Amino acid sequence: MSIDITKLRNIGISAHIDSGKTTLTERILFYCKRIHAIHEVRGKDGVGATMDSMELERERGITIASAATNVKWKDTQINIIDTPGHVDFTIEVERALRVLDGAILVLCSVGGVQSQSITVDRQMKRYNVPRIAFVNKCDRTGANPFKVRDQLETKLGHNAVMMQIPIGLEDKHQGVVDLVTMKAYYFEGEDGTEIVEREIPAELLDQAEERREIMLDAVSMFSEELMEAMLEEQVTEELIHEAVRQGTLSLELTPVFLGSAYKNKGIQPLLNAVLSYLPNPTEVQNKALDLDNNEEEVLLKADDNAPPVALAFKLEDGQYGQLTYIRIYQGMIKKGSELYNVRNRKKFKVGRLIKMHADHMEDITEAHCGDIAALFGIDCASGDTFCQADLNYSMTSMYVPNPVITLAIRPKDKKAADNMAKALNRFTKEDPTFRTYVDPESNETIIQGMGELHLDVYIERMKREYKAEVETGAPQVAYREAISQRADFNYTHKKQTGGSGQYGKVIGYMEPLEEGEGNYIFENKVKGGNIPTEYIPACDKGFQTAIEKGTMIGFPIVGIKMVLEDGASHAVDSSDMAFQAAALGAFREAYNKAKPVILEPIMKVSVEGPTEFQGNIFGSINQRRGIIVASVEDGNFCRVEAEVPLSEMFGYSTILRSLTQGKAEYTMEFEKYGRLPASLSEELKKEFEEKKKKEAGK
Repeated sequence: MSIDITKLRNIGISAHIDSGKTTLTERILFYCKRIHAIHEVRGKDGVGATMDSMELERERGITIASAATNVKWKDTQINIIDTPGHVDFTIEVERALRVLDGAILVLCSVGGVQSQSITVDRQMKRYNVPRIAFVNKCDRTGANPFKVRDQLETKLGHNAVMMQIPIGLEDKHQGVVDLVTMKAYYFEGEDGTEIVEREIPAELLDQAEERREIMLDAVSMFSEELMEAMLEEQVTEELIHEAVRQGTLSLELTPVFLGSAYKNKGIQPLLNAVLSYLPNPTEVQNKALDLDNNEEEVLLKADDNAPPVALAFKLEDGQYGQLTYIRIYQGMIKKGSELYNVRNRKKFKVGRLIKMHADHMEDITEAHCGDIAALFGIDCASGDTFCQADLNYSMTSMYVPNPVITLAIRPKDKKAADNMAKALNRFTKEDPTFRTYVDPESNETIIQGMGELHLDVYIERMKREYKAEVETGAPQVAYREAISQRADFNYTHKKQTGGSGQYGKVIGYMEPLEEGEGNYIFENKVKGGNIPTEYIPACDKGFQTAIEKGTMIGFPIVGIKMVLEDGASHAVDSSDMAFQAAALGAFREAYNKAKPVILEPIMKVSVEGPTEFQGNIFGSINQRRGIIVASVEDGNFCRVEAEVPLSEMFGYSTILRSLTQGKAEYTMEFEKYGRLPASLSEELKKEFEEKKKKEAGK
């Protein structure tokens, strides 16, 4: 059975923290008859939002993992992914946008375009996702959707066009005027299910006509037919819809809709806009790389009859084993059919195929092109491509930032240790930005992530979902070591024990790499076979072992070039081991001569709060060795952008709250590595020496 792909939409709902994304999704589920009662996000009724299926999400009132669901509006199937707004869960947003065709950018009509809206917008641009904007919370004190539209233009560079104007704002917000039909819509009855169409109130008529002119001028740029119709004064609704659709799909227009999800106003027109203006799978260009043909780009066809190509974009470990979310870009996938995992070159059979609705599942027998479905019990990683066996295509994977913060964790007892191992295994598989390893020296388990909240949430989940009680050490910053000048080495490794000995001699130099050249380069300039070619890789391996841990504070060494110029070998005593040891010794000898320095991660921090606290915010950043890059005032609201070392940001949220009476909030993401001041370098070196002495004395 083939389905009409044009009657399918894959959309995401993304925005700044607390703009009301999850509340909006809850209303969409309700109006599409997916749920039969509305629950609030901060679960006052003890239920919590449907899409925040994790207990932790309901308590904190934030979305952590993106949840997928599907609804039907009119005759169109809509797959929705509700994504987190918090910067620590960036990967969830990246993951969702990678597989979506369109998005709703939710903005708060009071807060407007906030720091996280900017990050989300940048991610949408990275994946060329067309969007419509929804200005939520028009019922709140200080609501001003017109200001938000202006900010979309000035701060995000969108060609934002109001498709509606509000009927009353703040506590007088009753409905919207649609500038296409020129009618007023009110949302009445319990839960706003009855849409009542009336004439535009007299006091709004002039404003509506003026805004309609602005809207027509903007959208007519995308349709010559509409332009002609405007000259002849024969504008039809179809012509406007077609022009808006063209503008939205070309990413050159952002239609703006209004309402209040919490008060059940304006959701149904927004759903109509999703059908009218956001693309169906056939209108989006998706490319794969042909691995059999020098990674040449291939355009995928949104056609059920073509050979299947799907991308595994998210993994979840549930009670029945691993669940793999897939987006089908070409062809269809049937239960029992055979697919091939391009990365590990393994074939597998599709056992269970399901559709997800938050944490409920429905078994299906086939999934069509453009669909988002899930598979059970398949061994794969996030970002793998599945194809028919005779294709060797790979979808480009998503961008994964490196973790910047580490934390040592210790299980409280043997049972907690087993459970902790299970939890870490699952979390690292699900979340590419969460990593873990065991420190060979202290034997402690180390976890790494994108920020304090990120790691907090995982520790909390270990306790709840795995009953693993863990103790945590102080958070550690991922420092790096680097050299600041060239240094030569000439080192001989000689060891004579019973039988054959070990002998290897290496001569050459190390020098710092320019920014952007990478972390490590090895160059072989040995002439005349003084070091036999079979031992050159051993030298490279020795150097690589050496850069894993610097001698100053024991962190990895970055930005270094090792050049091997000469050496000597012995017919009997030389071996791989001998040359590895020689390279290691040579590195250690030259490293201190190359004036090593310590680098620390510098974060891009954005603080938002009332203007009256601007002085306090500046002060708090200056105290933390921060550099203020920009500060913007917008009425009684200000935003401060700064670059601050990560080591100074621990516990900042508590301090910021007390300085601003809890009215300011901040987000941060990794920017670059910068040199640590000398006085702090000395302190770190001292600590490292003491730690070494302690361990040696044990």
